[in-house]
Amino acid sequence: MERYARHILLREVGGQGQKKLLAARVLVVGAGGLGAPIIQYLAAAGVGTIGVADDDIVALSNLQRQTIFHTDDVGLAKVKATGTFVGQLNPDIDVIEHDVRITSDNADSIIHDYDLVIEGVDNFETRYVLNDAAILAKKTLISAAVGRFEGQLATFKPYINPGILPCYRCFVPEAPPLDQQVNCAEEGVLGAVTGVMGTLAAMEALKELIDVGVSLAGNVVLYEGLSATFRTVTLPADPNCPSCGGQQLKQK
Repeated sequence: MERYARHILLREVGGQGQKKLLAARVLVVGAGGLGAPIIQYLAAAGVGTIGVADDDIVALSNLQRQTIFHTDDVGLAKVKATGTFVGQLNPDIDVIEHDVRITSDNADSIIHDYDLVIEGVDNFETRYVLNDAAILAKKTLISAAVGRFEGQLATFKPYINPGILPCYRCFVPEAPPLDQQVNCAEEGVLGAVTGVMGTLAAMEALKELIDVGVSLAGNVVLYEGLSATFRTVTLPADPNCPSCGGQQLKQK
């Protein structure tokens, strides 16, 4: 009661909402700049089981934005360091460490045990794999991305309203050519931008788990840090999408 008192005081959350959070199981794919604030706020909020999927180790260059890690963690597996951090923040939380890269071979089996998936990865291949696995398993997928001073955020659950609500592939039908793909290691990112977008992703996840407010599904939020502006863009479903098109969903 004392730990979650400020949640329980909220009419929209209350004791029942907090119980939903404690019973929830969320998979966070990517324990990086986005994953760090996502994990931190989910754990603080009392999301009872947090799965963390990442096969990387903590590097010194991560610490400028991945704020759940410390200098002494450099060289450790990110999932192991994450488990230690969450245990110190909130011992109520069960952390499941998936020290693997999500691929088409393991995505279905890993996602199956969770209520909701959040991805903050830096490559299109993993995003498409997660998108297809989430559609098949009928799991809500929250996707966050950043670059330099900008960020974007979307919630995908096409299984709720096939043909109306989009999936990630409706948003990005195919990956850009390899020579046009860039990541934070190549172009840089202001650390606080990952905090903004990761925190927003955690907020959307909590809304979905408690079932409060208006879902972001069907829209994309775009953030421009240098001008401190947000823009919300409507995202329609693609009836010919190979991942979530109506016929494809029926077959699955």
